[in-house]
Parts: sequence; structure tokens; C-alpha cells
Amino acid sequence: MVDRRRVNRFLRSKIREAGRQYERARGSSRNGRGADREGPPRDESGRVRIVCRRYAEKRAVMLDEEDRPACFDADHPDCEGCVEDLHADTIETW
Repeated sequence: MVDRRRVNRFLRSKIREAGRQYERARGSSRNGRGADREGPPRDESGRVRIVCRRYAEKRAVMLDEEDRPACFDADHPDCEGCVEDLHADTIETW
């Protein structure tokens, strides 16, 4: 018969190990993404180069005083997601 305590201990140790690996990968990804640059890439005019989530096209846009693209529409969920990604430095760029 299988000892339930041993099985539970084994499963907990494997779950903790997977969690540690996840955190290491997440931390190194976060550190690598923003370590050498400040924000998303910009063109020669200072516009941010993003891929628009609403229209799925490459755009170079200026940001307003709240760090939102000039094309931002507060009533559109794709635009809201774009701004969230922009602030989290996870926005798709080109």
C-alpha cells in the first residue's frame, strides 16, 4: 500500500520546485525585457513604435501626458488593453 504522507510530501516538493522555476523564468524575462531600454522602441521623431491591437497594424504614435497613444479610444476594450500593455512594458513593438 502506498504511504499517503510520502506521496503528499513528494507532490508538494515538486509543486514548490515548479513554482521556483516559474519565478526564476519570470524574473529573468522581466529583467531582460527592460534592463537596457526605457519603454518601447521609438523612431527618429520620438514616436513610440507599437502594433495596434484594435486594427492589427504597425503604428508610430506620440504619447499624451498620461502615456496613452494619440489614437487611444477610451470606449474601446482593445485600446484599454493596449494602454495596460504599454504601461506594463509588454506591448508588441516593431
